[in-house]
Amino acid sequence: MMVINRYKTETQQCVRQRAINRLVSLLVFVVVCASGFTASGQADPLKTLVASFDTYRQQALQEKIFLHIDRPLYVAGETMWFKTYYLDGSLHQPLDLSKIAYVEVLDSENQPVLQGKIALRKGLGNGSFELPFDLNSGNYKVRAYTNWMKNFSPAFYFEQPVTIINTFKNAGLKPVTDTAYAIQFFPEGGNLVNGIQSKVAFKVTEAGKGIACEGEVVDQDGHVLAQFQTLKFGMGTFVFQPEQGKQYTALVKMPQKRQVMQQALPTAQEQGYVLQVGDASATELKIKVTATSRQVEPVYLLGHARQIIAVAETDALRNGETVFTVNKAALPEGITHLTLFNSQKQPVCERLYFKRPATKLEIAAQTAKSFYGTREKVSLELQTTTSGTGAATAANLSLAVYRLDQLPSAATTPADIRTYLWLSSDLKGTIEQPAFYFAETGPAANEALDNLMLTHGWSRFRWEDVLTRTPAAISFAPEYDGHLITGKITHKVTDSPAPGITAYLAAPGRHVRHYSATSASDGTIQFEAKDFYGPKEIVVQSNTLQDSSYQLQILSPFSDKFSFTRLPAFAITDRLQPEIAQRHLEVQLQHAYFSEKQQMFRSPEIDSTAFYGEPDERYLLDEFTRFKQLEEVLHEFVTAVRARKRRGDYQLTVLDRPGNTIFADNPLVLLDGVPVFDMNKVMAIDPLTIQKLEVMAKKYYHGPRVYKGIMSLSTYKGDLGTFKLDPRSLLLEYEGQQLQREFYAPAYATAEVQQSRLADRRNLLHWAPNLIAGTDGKVSVEFYTADQPGTYLVVLQGINQFGVAGSKVFSFEVKQAL
Repeated sequence: MMVINRYKTETQQCVRQRAINRLVSLLVFVVVCASGFTASGQADPLKTLVASFDTYRQQALQEKIFLHIDRPLYVAGETMWFKTYYLDGSLHQPLDLSKIAYVEVLDSENQPVLQGKIALRKGLGNGSFELPFDLNSGNYKVRAYTNWMKNFSPAFYFEQPVTIINTFKNAGLKPVTDTAYAIQFFPEGGNLVNGIQSKVAFKVTEAGKGIACEGEVVDQDGHVLAQFQTLKFGMGTFVFQPEQGKQYTALVKMPQKRQVMQQALPTAQEQGYVLQVGDASATELKIKVTATSRQVEPVYLLGHARQIIAVAETDALRNGETVFTVNKAALPEGITHLTLFNSQKQPVCERLYFKRPATKLEIAAQTAKSFYGTREKVSLELQTTTSGTGAATAANLSLAVYRLDQLPSAATTPADIRTYLWLSSDLKGTIEQPAFYFAETGPAANEALDNLMLTHGWSRFRWEDVLTRTPAAISFAPEYDGHLITGKITHKVTDSPAPGITAYLAAPGRHVRHYSATSASDGTIQFEAKDFYGPKEIVVQSNTLQDSSYQLQILSPFSDKFSFTRLPAFAITDRLQPEIAQRHLEVQLQHAYFSEKQQMFRSPEIDSTAFYGEPDERYLLDEFTRFKQLEEVLHEFVTAVRARKRRGDYQLTVLDRPGNTIFADNPLVLLDGVPVFDMNKVMAIDPLTIQKLEVMAKKYYHGPRVYKGIMSLSTYKGDLGTFKLDPRSLLLEYEGQQLQREFYAPAYATAEVQQSRLADRRNLLHWAPNLIAGTDGKVSVEFYTADQPGTYLVVLQGINQFGVAGSKVFSFEVKQAL
C-alpha cells in the first residue's frame, strides 16, 4: 500500500505502538550511554536483579517537565505566563518526542479552574492563562505533564503553588491563627527492628512548613531513651534501639514551649534488616547491613539514579552483619536509590543518597545601573557559561521581571530549574527552600541534606513489578506527531464498547483537516490531530449509512489522578489592605488602557494546504457560470467527477487518471472538511454557498483507509453554509493546542510617548520566554520601567543542549523622578 503526501498507512494501534517504540528506543539509547555501573562479584541472582531492572526501565522510561512561571502571586484579571522545559528523565537533555504538554491550574480540592494544551518544539514551549474575575482568592497548584507521563504516578508531574487574590471579592482578610502541627518519623532503611540500633529521622511542620523544636523518646515506663532537636526546616535525627515488648513515644516541645505534642514511634519488627549509610572516608561511602538472623545469608545491593544503574554488588551476612563500600566517584550525580535485597531477591531496605551535581549553567546578568527612573529603558547583557570551565555555552533562557510587594505567596522563593531537575522532581512531597541544599556546603549542610533524603520518599515504580517483570501498564502513548483526541464508541442500547468502528473527526473551517481512526477492543478511539490549534467546533461521526446504532463521546485528555501534595493554608492579614488596593488599581488600569494589546495572539506556523495536498483539479466557482444545482456544476465543467441516479439515489464517480478508468465507488466527499456519506445530501447542497471545489482524481491512502478519489467543497466562511449535519453526529466545542499570546509592554522610546498621560502601573515589567544565547553565550534584553517605584526582581531560568541547567535571580530599584 503506497503513501500519498504526508499521511502514513497505519491503524490506531500501530500509531500507539509506533509512538511507544520511538520513545523507548530514544530513551534506552540515552540510558545505555549514561550507564556503566560496576558490579563486583556478580552471582546469578544479582544478574537476574539487574536484568529485571533493565527490562522494566525500557518499558517505563521517564520524562520530566519544568515550568518557569512568571510570578508567585497574581490578582484576578492578570495574565499568568509560563515557559515549558521538557526533558528526558535520565540526563535532563531537551527532548523532541512528545509534542504536547498539559498545564492546569487546580484549586485546593484538585478541581481544575484553567487548562491548556501547550505545543512543544524541541523540548520547549510557552503559554499563558488569563485569570478570570470569578476566581476565589486562595492558593492554587499549577501542574504540568505529558500524555506519556499519565502512565505513571501523578506525584511526579511538575507542581508549583501560586497565590491568586480576587480584589473584586472578599479576599478573606483575617489574622493568621493556623497552628496545625504534623510529626512524622522515618527509620533509616524503612523499618525499626527490635534489638538493632537504628537512625531515625523526623520532620515537624506547622501549616506545612518545618519548625524548630526539640524532644525526647520515652518508653511506657517514662524512661528517656533518646533526645533530639531539629537541625534545619523542621528535620533532624536521633539514634535509637528498640527492644521487644516495649512501646515508645516521642514527646515534642513546640516553639516557645507553648505545648508538648505526643507521637507514637513506628512499631518495630521482630525480625528484619537495618540499613545504615555513612561516610567511610571523603571518597568512600559505607553501607552497613545488620540483620536479626545470625545464619550466613547472601544479600544484594542495587543502586540506581534516574534509571541509571550505578551499583550492583553482593556479599554475605556473617553473624548478622556485612558492610558494602562504594566509591563516591562511581555514583551518578543527584539521588541514588540504594536498595537491599535478601537471599530471596526480596527488597527489604531502601535508602536515598544525594551527590551534588558538579556543573551548572552560570548566567551572568546585571543591569547597567543600580536604580532607574520611571519610564526609563533597562538594558541587560546576559552571558551563559558552564561552571568549572568557564567556557561560553549556547543556551535557551526565559526571563521575568516583576515588582516585589508585601503580599504573602504560597511559593516563598522563585522556582529553580536546576534544583527541580536534580532534587524536587525525584522526591515526593514539598521541599522547603531546595536551593539551600545546593548553595550551602559543610558538615551542617551535608547533615541537613541527608535528613532530607531520610524524610522524603520515592516511588516511581514498585519493586514487585520489577522483579516479576510485569509490563508497565501503558495506556497513553507519547504524542510525537500532534495532539491525540481520544474518544469512545459504544452501542446505543447496551452501552457496551463497540470495537472495529471507523469514526471521522473534523473541524469545519477554511483549512481542510480530516482525521479518522478505528475503535479498539475496548471501544476507545484516538485521532492524531496534527496542527489543531485554538478553540474549534468539532464534528465527530461514523458512516451513518453503515453504522447507525452507535454513540460517540470525546474524553478529556487531562489527567484525572492527583498527587497528595497539600497546598499551604491561605491567609492574608488586615494590615495588607493597602497592598491589595494597589494591586487592584494595577489590574484595573491594565484593562482600561491596554486590554486590546493583551489579546494579541501569534498565528501558529502550520501548513494551510488541505490534508490531501495539491488537488488534481481546483475550481473557484465565481469564475464560472453559477448554477442552482450541484449536478449542473459537475456536468458543465468539473471533468473528473460524474453524478448519476441509480434507483432513485445519487452516485458519484471519480476519474482515476493514473489508471485511465472510472472508480466504481463513491469518493470521499468533504464539506469544509466534514465528511458527507449520503450522496443525496451532497447533491442537495446549494452550490451558491460554495466558493471552491477541489478534486483528487486518483486513489488516496489515508492511514489504513483507501478513498476512491476525493471531492472537497469549501463554503465562503468555512461554516458549512446551509447544510444540516446528521443528528447522530457529535457536535461540541473543543480546545486544541493553545494559541500563543503576545506579551505587550509599552516602549517609551520617544519624548512624546514618555509624556503620555496614560497611567502605566504594570506589576510585570517584562516576560521573555525565548531568549537564545548563541555559541558565544551572549544575548541582550531591553525593556522599560513603568510608573511605579519599588524593588523589581529579575528571574532567569535556562538550560543548554547537554542538559546543564541554571538560574539567576537579582533585583534593581525604580525611583520616582524628582
